[in-house]
Amino acid sequence: MPADRSSSFTPQSGDIVFCRQRQWVVIPSESPETICLRPLSGNESEIFGIYKPLLHLDPIEETSFPLPDPNALGQQNYQSAQLLVDAVRMSLRSGGGAFRCLGRLSVRPRPYQMVPLLMALRQETMRLLIADDVGVGKTIEAGLILREMLDRREINRIAILCPPQLCDQWQRELAEKFHIDAVVVRSGTISKLERQIPQGDRHLFEYYRHVIVSLDYVKSDRRRASFLAYCPDCVVVDEAHTCANRSDNLQQRYQLLSQIAQKADRHLILLTATPHSGIERSFMSLIGLLKPEFEQFELDNLAEAQRQQLAAHFIQRRRVDVRDWLGDTTPFPERIAEEADYTLSRDYRELFEQVYDFARGLVKTGDNLSHAQRRGRYWSALAIIRCVMSSPAAAVATLQRQASQKDAPETDISLTEDPLFDEDLAAAYVDDPTEQERTSDLAPSMIVERGKQTYSDRERRLLREFVKAAQGLQEKGDSASKTLGDRKLQRTIALVGELLEEGSNPIVWCRYIATAKYVASALQQAFGSKRNSNIRAIAIHGEQSEEERETRLAELVQYPQRILVATDCLSEGINLQEHFSSAIHYDLPWNPNRLEQREGRVDRYGQTAERVRCILLFGKDNPVDGAVLEVLIRKAVEIHRTLGITVPVPMDSETVSEAVFKSLFERATDARQLSLFELGDGSSLDAVHQTWDRAVEREKRTRTRFAQRSIKPEEVERELVEVDRALGKEADVERFVRIGFEKLHSALIQCKGGWEMPRVPDCLQPAVGSRPKRITFYHPAAEGVEYIGRNHPLVETLACYAFAQAFDQNSEAIASRCNVIVTDAVAQPTVLMLLRLRHRLESRQDNPLMVEECLTVGFTGTPSNPQWLEMERVQTLFEKAQPTGDLPLVRQQASMENLFKRLDELNPFLDELAKARSQQLGEAHRRVRAITKEGKVQVKPILPMDLIGVYLLLGHSP
Repeated sequence: MPADRSSSFTPQSGDIVFCRQRQWVVIPSESPETICLRPLSGNESEIFGIYKPLLHLDPIEETSFPLPDPNALGQQNYQSAQLLVDAVRMSLRSGGGAFRCLGRLSVRPRPYQMVPLLMALRQETMRLLIADDVGVGKTIEAGLILREMLDRREINRIAILCPPQLCDQWQRELAEKFHIDAVVVRSGTISKLERQIPQGDRHLFEYYRHVIVSLDYVKSDRRRASFLAYCPDCVVVDEAHTCANRSDNLQQRYQLLSQIAQKADRHLILLTATPHSGIERSFMSLIGLLKPEFEQFELDNLAEAQRQQLAAHFIQRRRVDVRDWLGDTTPFPERIAEEADYTLSRDYRELFEQVYDFARGLVKTGDNLSHAQRRGRYWSALAIIRCVMSSPAAAVATLQRQASQKDAPETDISLTEDPLFDEDLAAAYVDDPTEQERTSDLAPSMIVERGKQTYSDRERRLLREFVKAAQGLQEKGDSASKTLGDRKLQRTIALVGELLEEGSNPIVWCRYIATAKYVASALQQAFGSKRNSNIRAIAIHGEQSEEERETRLAELVQYPQRILVATDCLSEGINLQEHFSSAIHYDLPWNPNRLEQREGRVDRYGQTAERVRCILLFGKDNPVDGAVLEVLIRKAVEIHRTLGITVPVPMDSETVSEAVFKSLFERATDARQLSLFELGDGSSLDAVHQTWDRAVEREKRTRTRFAQRSIKPEEVERELVEVDRALGKEADVERFVRIGFEKLHSALIQCKGGWEMPRVPDCLQPAVGSRPKRITFYHPAAEGVEYIGRNHPLVETLACYAFAQAFDQNSEAIASRCNVIVTDAVAQPTVLMLLRLRHRLESRQDNPLMVEECLTVGFTGTPSNPQWLEMERVQTLFEKAQPTGDLPLVRQQASMENLFKRLDELNPFLDELAKARSQQLGEAHRRVRAITKEGKVQVKPILPMDLIGVYLLLGHSP
C-alpha cells in the first residue's frame, strides 16, 4: 500500500511514487511543467508524463519499493536468481557509470572506439577531427559522442551534414544503434517534411530536433542562410575532406562550415578517412575549423605545446594501431590486391588505336586556338578515350549524340569560347575527383560537345565512324571469338564466376552509367538465367534516385548469391560489407583515392570474410590503362600494403592525370609505339612521384603524432571494466537469453556462427515476430545471422517480462525474487542480495540527472554483523551455485522468514554502501571529464536502495 501522502510532497527524479494504481520511478523531464514516470521494471516504452496543472486528475503519492515476499519462493534453481539479476541489468538505460550512453546502445563498441568519446568529454566545447582509416568505425565513434552528450543534456539538437547518398545510411545507423530518431532533409524529402509541420509553426530546421541534411541541398546561399539561422548546437560533418577550401575561390561547402564554426560554443565533429588530400592548404583549412589558430600552424615544425594542443582535437589511427588494443582483437579482413589483364579483340584494338591517334591529334594540333579552346580539346580527347576504354556502350552513349547532330556553326556560344573554362566541371565527367564537390557518372557527351566546336570536318567525320564501330562492338557483345566482341567483358564474366564459386559476392565498379548497365545485363545473362534463380546481378548508378537505389539494393541482398555492378555513386561512405566481400575494378580509377573509397566499402570492420579480394582489371595492350596502373595505382597499392594506410595523391587529381596523359600524348606517334618503361623519365611524372614520396614521409610522422597520444589505454580500460560490471558484456546477454528461452520451453540450438531460434516464445512475438531465425550475441554477425545486443527488442522484452513476472509473484515466473538453495558452493549460510541504486547527478544543468546501477552483494554471519563477500565471489555464486541438496518448502519458508525479520539491521550498512558507490561514481565522472573542477559534478544517492531479490544459500540440509 502507498504511504500517506504529505501535502508538501514534491516528486523528484529517482523517487518511488504511486499513481494510477501502480508504482513508478520519477525520471527527469525535459519540461519543467511535466512529471515523467517510468514503471519499476524499467520498461521505457511505458513512460508517460503528467502535466503539473492537471495533477488533481492523476494524483501522485509517495511510496516505497515493495520488498520480496518471503513466502513466494521460487524453485531451488540458481538460474532463476541469475535470470533476475541479468533482467535488471539489461533493463538499465541511464547507467550510473562515467559513460552514460552505453545503456542505450544496440551495439557494443570496441575499446578503441571509446577514445574519441573521451577526447570529446574533455573539451568544454567539442571540436574534433576524427580521421581514422576507412572501415575503422568513425560513424560508431561519432554516434557514441552524440548519444553520450544527449544523455548528459549537454546538447539538445543534432545536425548531420553528409553527401546525399549517405543520408539514409546515417538515419538507419542512428536509429538502430543509438536510439536517435532523425529526419532526412534533401530535395526529395523536403515537401513531405514541411507538410508534417503544424500550420503556422516553426521553420523546418527549427521544428525537427535531429536532422540529417544533404550537403548538396543546404550549401546554396538561400538554404544556407535558413539552416544557419536555426542551426543545432551540435553538428557532425561526414566526408569532411570534400568541404575543405582548395583555392582562393571559397567553395560553398567550406563557406557553410566556416559559418557554422564561427559560433564559438557550437559543437563540431568532422569525419574523414582522408583529411589530407595532399594539398596543404586544404588540410589546414579543415583544422582551422576546430580552432582558427590551428590554420597558422606549420605541421612539419610544430612546437611540443602546439602538438599537444592539436592532439586534443585531432585523432588519426591505422588499423594496425587498433587491431589489438586493451586485449581486444578487432577482426578486420585481410585485403588481397590482385591484377587481372586482358587483351583487346582485333576489332576493339582497331577502334582503340584509331581513337588514341585521334585524341592525340586533338591535343597536338590546337596551337592556333585560344587557351580555353585548347583546354576544351584536351578534355574532349580524354573524354573520348575514357568512354571508349570503358565499354562500347559508354562510347555509343557519349558519341552518338555528336554523330547525329548537325555541325554547329562557328558562332555558337560554348564553354570553349569562355576564357574561364570550367576545369572542375570537365573533371567531374572525365576524371575521378574525390576532393571536389561535383562528380558525375553520366556519359561525358557534354565535354565532347563543347570540345567539338573547334573540330575540323575530318575530325567530325572520324567521330561518326567511331560511333559506328562502337555500335558494332556493342552488338557483338560478349562473343567468345578472339577477333570479335568485348574481351574485357569476357574476362570479367570469368572472374565473377570464380568469385561466386568461392562463395564471395562481388561488387563490379564502373565509371559510367552506360557501362554499368551493359556489364550488369551481361552478368545477369551469364549467371542469373532461369536454370539458376539463386544468383542475381543488377546495376546501381547515379541516374537512379536515392530511394530507388535503396529499394534495388534491398531486393538484391535477398538472393543467396549476388553481383552488384555500381558506379562511384556508391563508392563514398556507403557500408556494403554485410552483403559483399570482393571487388572488381572494371574501369581503373584515374585517382588512387577513388580506389581506396571503392575497396573500403567491403574492406572494413563488420566484414565477416577473412579475406577480401580486390581485383584490378586492365588492358594488357592498352597504354592508357598501363600508364594509370604503373604511375598511380600500383604505387598506391604498395603504400597501403607496406604502411597499412592510404596516402592521397599529393596534388589535385587533374594535375596528376594531366602529367600522365601529357607523357602519353607526347612520347609516341601512336598507341602502338608507346613504351611504358619511358614513363618515369618525364619531368611532370617525376614531380608527382617526388611529391608523393614526401607525402608518405609526412603521413608517417603525422600518424605517429596524432594516433591517440592525448588518451592513455589505461584511462579507457578502467572505465570499461566498470561499465561491463554494471551493464553486462556480450557473454552476459548470451547467458540471459539462453537461460530465458530454456525457462520458456524454447531452448536455443547452437549452430555455426551462433544459435538457431526454432521457436519464438509467445511473450516475445509482439516485439520480434514469430518467424524462426539464426542469432548471435557477438559482433560482427555473419550474413543471415541477426546480431542480438543488450538493447535489441528481444532482450528488452524478455527482461521486462521476467522482471514483471517476478514482481507479480506469478507461480509460473521464470525469475524469482526469493530462493533458498542448498549447495556445496558455500560452507556456511550465505545471503546474496540484488539491489538497484539510483543517484542524482548534479552538475551545471539546472535539472539534475538520474542515473541507476544494479548491485549484487553478499555476506555471511548475521545482519547485525555481516561479513561482506568480495564482488567477484558474489558474482561467481550467482552464476554457478547449483543445487546439490533438497529442503522441504516449509523449512525454506521458515529460513527466509527468519532472515526477513532482521533485514532492517542491514540498513546502516546498505546506506553506507550507497554513499560509497555515489562517491566512486562521482570520482569516475570527474576522472573522465578531466577539465571539470572538483565540485562541478556531484553524485548523491537516493535512499533507500531497491531490494529486488534475496537469496539464501545453505551449505547442507539443516
